[in-house]
Amino acid sequence: MPTKHQQILDYIESLPAGSHISVRKIARVLDVSEGTAYRAIKEAETEGLVSTMERIGTVRIERKQKEQIERLTFAEVVRIVEGTVLGGRNGLHKSLVRFVIGAMQTEAIGRYLNPGNLMIVGNREQVQRMSLQSGAAVLITGGFTASATVERLANEYDLPLISCTYDTFTTAELINRALYDRLIKKDILYVEDVVERQELTTLQANQTVRDYYHLVERTGHTRVPVVDGGGKLVGIVTPRDMAEAQGDGRIATYMTRQPVTVTPKTTIASASHRMAWEGIEMMPVVRNREIVGVLTRQDVIRAYQLMSRQPQVGETVEDVIVRDFAEVQTTDGSAIIRGEVSPQMTTSGGALASGPLTTLIHEAARVCLRRVRNLDMAVENLTTYMLKPAPVDTRIDVVASVLDFGRRYAKVEVVVRDRSDIFAKALLTAHWIER
Repeated sequence: MPTKHQQILDYIESLPAGSHISVRKIARVLDVSEGTAYRAIKEAETEGLVSTMERIGTVRIERKQKEQIERLTFAEVVRIVEGTVLGGRNGLHKSLVRFVIGAMQTEAIGRYLNPGNLMIVGNREQVQRMSLQSGAAVLITGGFTASATVERLANEYDLPLISCTYDTFTTAELINRALYDRLIKKDILYVEDVVERQELTTLQANQTVRDYYHLVERTGHTRVPVVDGGGKLVGIVTPRDMAEAQGDGRIATYMTRQPVTVTPKTTIASASHRMAWEGIEMMPVVRNREIVGVLTRQDVIRAYQLMSRQPQVGETVEDVIVRDFAEVQTTDGSAIIRGEVSPQMTTSGGALASGPLTTLIHEAARVCLRRVRNLDMAVENLTTYMLKPAPVDTRIDVVASVLDFGRRYAKVEVVVRDRSDIFAKALLTAHWIER
């Protein structure tokens, strides 16, 4: 039987998009405590089922698929521009297809108005009415409000009518920045993107060691999650746990309790680092303590291969830092990336900042270790020694050399220098991420 928490999530998922949700209403309808209802609503927000906005409340929204993540809902637009909803609240769950700035003549605006658009305009009432009648939401800039006629149209067509205090340029820039951030997030892989939905192989805590070996013989899986009668994860068994176990002994006696787990929303980068750090081959994937899948090292390797083939649509801060640094061919086994200290990489005093410096050190070490073994790495420890500041516009070399490496670890020395000076040195220890 599903828990009360899961019952609330199922109930929220069954509601149509646009429905208003409150803690008191959930508690009353499902006969649960307000604390349980609150925790479930927060979980639903994490799962992308609802969105909570100041002065509006919590609204059921459509769960976004990976290919639609770059789209914003009008409710999110309200939060981004710190706006006020003047009308059309029932349409806040709808997605923004694109935004249009109403800076052209009125007779030319019609060709740009389509359902799903957002018209960003000042106090031009005729343009506001035209937009709503064409199926486009309206965002009024400059702190202006709307007439009673425009508000009535917004409510009639269920199209959000929003007002904000920013000017048109700033408003468009805020929305564009949010869309750009979504493009970056679209390229990030999460556990739920790589874990295949399949029938889980599990054991009950009251089963025997003999049952474990029968399961291994039948399925080939040697690392098996252990669950209770309600499907909650209580442990995990591995060949190491069973090495000296008696055949009629109970699984609960030998299993590893409180195993390392991930959630569907954990990033692959975080999961792979945890795997390398803990030296484990498989991690259960849980949602509200209920196991929904398992993540293996093979899944992680496959995810990294997929990431390397993806076209990067949006640039991260790391991309911006390293994009102007080129790899230099060497013959002594070291790796060199060469580039110029740009103004964006400096402190207010005009010297290379610690954040960009660390990024460059990581990148040089990654290039170097890729030459030794064509594998990814997870940085475990980094010690940096700042010798002197690297001024803006200085052309620098970031030189990485392997000091020692083994089956699981590698140690790399990195030197940041130009032709005459050494600006910093670093010692980096990393885990290999391998099958």
